Amino acid sequence: MDRYNIARSYDWNYEHVPAPVDGTGVPPCPGNWRFCGYAVNSPLGVPAGPLLNSGWIRYYAGLGFDVLTYKTVRSAYRACYDLPNLLPVSGAPLDSEGRTLVTTSETSDSWAISFGMPSKDPAVWMADVAEARRALGSGQVLVVSVVASPQPGWGLEEVAEDFALCARWAKEVGAMVVEPNLSCPNVCTQEADLYLSAEASARIAEAVRTAVEDLPVALKVGLFPDRDSAARFVKAVAGKVTAICATNSITARVSGADGELLFGGLRRGIGGAVIQERCLEETRMLAELIQQHAPGTELVSVGGVRTAADVRTRLEAGATHVQIATAAMLDPEVAMRIRGARGVF
Repeated sequence: MDRYNIARSYDWNYEHVPAPVDGTGVPPCPGNWRFCGYAVNSPLGVPAGPLLNSGWIRYYAGLGFDVLTYKTVRSAYRACYDLPNLLPVSGAPLDSEGRTLVTTSETSDSWAISFGMPSKDPAVWMADVAEARRALGSGQVLVVSVVASPQPGWGLEEVAEDFALCARWAKEVGAMVVEPNLSCPNVCTQEADLYLSAEASARIAEAVRTAVEDLPVALKVGLFPDRDSAARFVKAVAGKVTAICATNSITARVSGADGELLFGGLRRGIGGAVIQERCLEETRMLAELIQQHAPGTELVSVGGVRTAADVRTRLEAGATHVQIATAAMLDPEVAMRIRGARGVF
């Protein structure tokens, strides 16, 4: 199967879309599954990141993924960082932020992510989101990830308004769910870690909710440093959002084999198997906090999921939906294998 070419640029991969597949041979997924109020064919989805445009969404929709998230968009054009955007890494499982991993061969099941949340011009992505919506079949849901683009002098109100503007545009062109991205480990501006402020999270959630009215809202967050900060977040957004999506990678520095730090010594988000154990712990913690402080809010588990057993473990930990990024980029047929595994659902 075709897959994202990590040796090529974001723009090259945007233009070179795999040929669509028709879904023939995708195993059915027993059970009654729902996502943000929609009936869906399975609890499997792809988070913001791998699905650059409608062509990539159509491709993965035919491979057994039923909740598909359009890569984060902005209210203005933003170029992608220079290569490498995805760099294979190895090391012991990440259980906290700030460690250092080492680059390795292209066969690694984990990588450092360095895109910087690029976005096409709104006129381009809006037309393409409409096309992505048309590409989906019955039992599939289109999520559009949005983020603000802070300008010099902006405060929280301006940031919240920009989130709301993108969300409203996404709704207008066919988004079935909007996902304000409150966490991006690869940028150094205000939008990088908004989820760590309960006040900012609540204000953005309110602004987006007002902008999209009854459309479901899912907040994307990163790793919480402790249970107290996670509890403050959950309490702050309770009743304002439909779902919480976690975890948006774990940050680490990256070095070459010679020990020299890459990416200017700055941290990058790490995805894949190396974050699996820590993201499972985060799912369990957030599920408990949601039950206590925001019952009815859905929990989407992301981070290091690769196998049918991983999916089952996340669901048992309290997730209502599971999303797969790194494994899906390395092996586009992973959802079909999971759905075909005996006794998973």
